[in-house]
Amino acid sequence: MKLVRKISIGRDYKTDAMHYSIGQEVYGGHVISNIIEEEDKYSIYIKKNEEIVPWKDFNKNMAISVEYNLDY
Repeated sequence: MKLVRKISIGRDYKTDAMHYSIGQEVYGGHVISNIIEEEDKYSIYIKKNEEIVPWKDFNKNMAISVEYNLDY
């Protein structure tokens, strides 16, 4: 698994993709807490009131652009 900072889903990055990044507010006050790269998919987890829950999965067969977390 690798920690991802931002993931974009869609063929045209600038005009037609959905962008998800750590710290982004989504779904009624939840915040994206983790984007995890797994063997066959990317999983997005959201957090609200210290509770972290899975939110979305994207399989690796989709058009995906990934920005990795550069914290060393």
